[in-house]
Amino acid sequence: MLFNNNLKEIEEKIGYFFKEEKLLDKALTHKSYSIEKKISYHNERLEFLGDSVIGVIVSEYLIRQNPEKDEGYLSKLKSYIVSSKNLYRWAKLLELDKYIKVSKVKELLSGKARNQILANAFESIIGAMYLDGGFEEAKKLIYKIVSEDKYIITNDYKSYLQEYSQKNYKKLPDYKLISQSGPDHRKTFIVSLYINGNYISNGRGESIKEAQQDAARNAMEKLKI
Repeated sequence: MLFNNNLKEIEEKIGYFFKEEKLLDKALTHKSYSIEKKISYHNERLEFLGDSVIGVIVSEYLIRQNPEKDEGYLSKLKSYIVSSKNLYRWAKLLELDKYIKVSKVKELLSGKARNQILANAFESIIGAMYLDGGFEEAKKLIYKIVSEDKYIITNDYKSYLQEYSQKNYKKLPDYKLISQSGPDHRKTFIVSLYINGNYISNGRGESIKEAQQDAARNAMEKLKI
């Protein structure tokens, strides 16, 4: 088991103190470590559970926060939020890389493989919290992270579209401000979006970033991404 002080550090970061600390230790034990050390437990089952719990909580959060948005919008945003890339970011925010137990071979990994191990560890933590404290305790942590994570709001559609453009054209999308109108406290901005020099869509919003997001969303619908 992890040293008790390490467990306490993690519990303070997630804002939850386990009744059964063995669950937290298990959540941070990669299968490679259990094989190397010949121990009987690892975090794959908790990862499986945590994946489902995160999906439900994020879906509920998006429904509550976006009462006017349609299923297509909610689905795309949820896909980004629960993606391995994003869960890895959350794992790094909690510094799980300091606590995850892996084999000596896995310690040498870098890049996508290492990132995936950390993303899975975050899911395992949520699964462990669910088993130990119930749905509401897991929900508190996810709601806190999502509500404070400004990256989600500013990078969902633009991030998807950027990856698409780079993959297909080796270029970034180009956003051009077309017009702005209205009083200073409530302006409306309109931008046009171009990919590989070709006009794709317009977007409208109360800030340039919001207008760019709208343009990116419209482009994704038009291009059927």
